[in-house]
Amino acid sequence: MYSFAQRPDTTVVDEPLYAHYLTHQPTEAEHPAREAVLASQENDGARVVDTLKNHDYGTENVVFKQMTHHLVDLDPAFLYAMSNVLLIRDPDEILASFGRVVDRVTAADVGLPQQGDLFNRLTVTGSLTAVVDAGRLLDDPPGVLERLCDRLDLPFDPAMLQWEPGPKPYDGAWADHWYAGVHRSAGFEPRPKKVIELPPNLATVAEVCHPIYQRLLQHAL
Repeated sequence: MYSFAQRPDTTVVDEPLYAHYLTHQPTEAEHPAREAVLASQENDGARVVDTLKNHDYGTENVVFKQMTHHLVDLDPAFLYAMSNVLLIRDPDEILASFGRVVDRVTAADVGLPQQGDLFNRLTVTGSLTAVVDAGRLLDDPPGVLERLCDRLDLPFDPAMLQWEPGPKPYDGAWADHWYAGVHRSAGFEPRPKKVIELPPNLATVAEVCHPIYQRLLQHAL
């Protein structure tokens, strides 16, 4: 999101369906800043989708940063008219990060099963533009971004490689709880080489997520 926000031809929208998800959440995970999120966004997912499709954002391109589990109780057909990029990440890294903020984490909370299902839907409908792996992106930011822009039929802009540190006006109301790392960053940083050791409860969730991740990784840029 921060990368595409550096493009003068692009507007970014941070997780517009988060409030909808919180009002339809099928799990017991307690999300921080829940009330702030609900107050900051339209809670009706159908109305949000209508806005995504019809609002004039003032730029040629709009990037909607979505979470696959936020699509709960919504018809995903609105995605078929968009260019869809699935961003995947090693489940151990996701769970290590997510588990620091949210208790009682399940695979559904981090969206890997939903991402696998969405991959199938987008592939069948011909509306999947690309799969991007976070690890490969950090290993070669300009290379992966150039290939992604080519898939999106956009010229690559080197400005996408860096940004000013700190909070952004387009951050969601949850940023204080989730974006500490990216707020310290000024661009893509090499991925950490440390070995992640998950506690038993998260390791069990990772066992469910890894086969899905590995399948999607085969299609990543």
